[in-house]
Amino acid sequence: MLRATIKSLLSRKLRLTLSALAVVLGVMFVSGAFVLTDTLGRSFDNLFKSVFENTGVQVTAKPKVQAGEFDGPESASTIPAATLDKVKAVSGVASATGVASSDGARVVGKNGKVVTTFGPPRIGQNWVGTSDLLQLREGRGPAADDEIAVNATTAKAAGIKVGDEVSVLTLQPGAKKFKLVGIFGYSGDRDSLGGALEVSFTTPVAQELMLGEKDVFSSIDVKAAPGVTNDQLRDSIAAALGDGYVAKTGKQLQDETVDGFKQGLGFFNNILIGFAGVALFVGTFLILNTFSIIVAQRTRELALMRALGGSRGQTLGSVLIEAVAIGLIASVLGLAAGIGVGVLLAWVFGNVSGVALASIGVPATAVISAFVVGLLVTVVAAVLPALRAGRIPPIAALQEVATPDRPLTKLTVSGALVGAAGGTLLGIGLSGNGGDNTLWLILGGVLVSFIGVALLTPLLARPVVSLLGRLFSWSVPGKLGRLNSGRNPRRTAITAAALMVGLALITGVNVILNSAKSSLSQQADKQVTVDLIISGDGDSTGPARFDPKVMDEAAKLPGVASVASEYWDYGTVNGENRGISASTDIAAYAGMFKLTAASGELRWTGPDQAVIDEQSAKDRNLKLGDTVDVQFTRGEVHKIKIIGVYHKSDVAGGMLVSGDVVKDFRSPQPSWGFIRAAAGASVADIQREVDRLLADNPEVSVANRAEFVAAQSAQFDQLLTMIQVLLALAILIAVLGIINTLALSVLERTRELGLLRAIGMRRAQTMRMVTVEAVVISVFGALLGLGVGTGLGAAVVRALRDEGFSKLAFPWSQMATYLLLAALVGVIAAVLPSIRAARVNVLQAIAHD
Repeated sequence: MLRATIKSLLSRKLRLTLSALAVVLGVMFVSGAFVLTDTLGRSFDNLFKSVFENTGVQVTAKPKVQAGEFDGPESASTIPAATLDKVKAVSGVASATGVASSDGARVVGKNGKVVTTFGPPRIGQNWVGTSDLLQLREGRGPAADDEIAVNATTAKAAGIKVGDEVSVLTLQPGAKKFKLVGIFGYSGDRDSLGGALEVSFTTPVAQELMLGEKDVFSSIDVKAAPGVTNDQLRDSIAAALGDGYVAKTGKQLQDETVDGFKQGLGFFNNILIGFAGVALFVGTFLILNTFSIIVAQRTRELALMRALGGSRGQTLGSVLIEAVAIGLIASVLGLAAGIGVGVLLAWVFGNVSGVALASIGVPATAVISAFVVGLLVTVVAAVLPALRAGRIPPIAALQEVATPDRPLTKLTVSGALVGAAGGTLLGIGLSGNGGDNTLWLILGGVLVSFIGVALLTPLLARPVVSLLGRLFSWSVPGKLGRLNSGRNPRRTAITAAALMVGLALITGVNVILNSAKSSLSQQADKQVTVDLIISGDGDSTGPARFDPKVMDEAAKLPGVASVASEYWDYGTVNGENRGISASTDIAAYAGMFKLTAASGELRWTGPDQAVIDEQSAKDRNLKLGDTVDVQFTRGEVHKIKIIGVYHKSDVAGGMLVSGDVVKDFRSPQPSWGFIRAAAGASVADIQREVDRLLADNPEVSVANRAEFVAAQSAQFDQLLTMIQVLLALAILIAVLGIINTLALSVLERTRELGLLRAIGMRRAQTMRMVTVEAVVISVFGALLGLGVGTGLGAAVVRALRDEGFSKLAFPWSQMATYLLLAALVGVIAAVLPSIRAARVNVLQAIAHD
């Protein structure tokens, strides 16, 4: 039986290749993700090992606000200069150097634009001289307060050289001009450490511009005296400074920094694996269909084996052995492809970020996951066809091979029950009643719903396919193609379901994003009276910022009725981490966003005040007159009094604090500026004048309301494009499924095709018949995907109506495009099978059994 199974497998190499390819592509994604994250993890390990190799112990002050896992970088508190002397006096200290450093120094390039990065920080720091790690390439270090040095990466990106006058934006208002006196790099001929852009000032300038105070440091780097270990030195310093400070060895800093990066890589890894899961889910349909067709074609062969003494278990094992063989081969090929993809993505990341890559390695997780996933998916998909093969009676060997339709009752009932279960899970998740399991309920609900729809698809296949096929029934080949696509509803349904999954996800996301854009536009028109908005793209430190003097000057422009600024910082409210906004003129702000008081008043009457929306107040058990403890990045805890509660708005919400607290923000500069024009004034003229005021603030720009909404909407389009690219793999596998089904169907109908050719059907007509079949199946799958995706998207939008999704909008043009592309996919998928059908030898086909 084993030899017979192996011979059967080898005789069907071509028909099983496409099924294996689906597993290969899915396994490639999974193993590639692990290879990539392992390589980047070791690369960061090497990077920070060199960064901290000269650091014995580093001393920092405990931060005012402890950042959470997804809250971005933590803003360290400053250390008084007197503490440096105290550290130097600790026994075992060989040297101690005060460091004034912070993310947020942005160099303006020769083109007048701020130099940006794709993730690495833009550090401003004090010059502390060269070392084994840091080496001057040109010039010297800054000695005067109007001088700077930059690393080689910054110099290249900005197009600047020693002797140039360079503008630098910092955490303090206004761009400052400096003379570039030096360019530095790092050991190993590196232009930067991990792609970071660095600007070095003199110590007093770095303290003032990057830390906001004189005579303070962000950290102190300490080296141990001979005979003193770093651990001993750390403990001595910690004991001398007390609880307000944290002392860590260089090894600790390296481990913690690398762990932080690896957490981010793990999140990215999970995203890749998620899309790989979608691809493998689609691939399961392909494999299930392939084995179902093969078992149907081998009915007589398997029955003959039963008649010769083969047991049901041997027949079942025969099919499962084929599945295991395919899974093993696909796992090996997928792992090899995954290694290649991981290497390619790591190389791209290294070139974009500037991180020196470690040697490429294949972690055990990549190998194990490749074989577990590859084997599991293939065997699971083959179980049902294998069980069906085991039930073939020996008497079938004496009959004509036939695959009669079985009743769809059980399948329909199962689909209804599974679909209802999926809808229930999805409903609980979207309603917000799932607690900590909300995400899993939503993901599980989507998965189970897809399975339910797939089980119901055969019920829809025959009538829908028959209706679609009538579009092509103007010719005999078209009529035959329509009839072929509907003759086996199970096979058609499984093939279409594979395409349905990918298109449903894309359509669902499209509906959500399109509704978000429409809701944003509607809210801007109905709830916002702002005519001009000043804003810019942010970075890891928060939104872009600009000089507050701009708003003072804008208020004086002819035609301006009112202006309002909004500042942003990260802090805690009654111990809860959150972003905090401040406004210097809440009355003007409220008028621009149509905020109305539910209780109290919306105007500042003194310092340390706040207003809050009704829902936020309810969620936090706050009411008018309450006082909350608010800790900003700098300064001490503020006792903020709630002086007003305003009605819920779709465009503004949360707590807004008075402008007097901005001095304790990380950067005392506004992130958004709002301008309302007077009646009859030209908004375009005011916009030109404001644009002139922003000449020294290249990170931000001014836009009218329509332009601002369009810019925000463009971000949704970018997200959609990224999701479409990642889901393209699932669509590709679905196309392979159509090709596979048609190829096996052509092989199954060899005798039929020969008879059609014998009675006069030409080759071109044969090709047209197969093409019609492919197009009908593909369009059926697309219609399923559009329907399911639209339903899922509408459900999510409905569930998010309290989060600002005020309008449900369907992307009709994109949906029509998807439908047309599905028809094109059908034509492309039919090319090879139709050519094979046309080339059937008439005499051999008639004699085929």
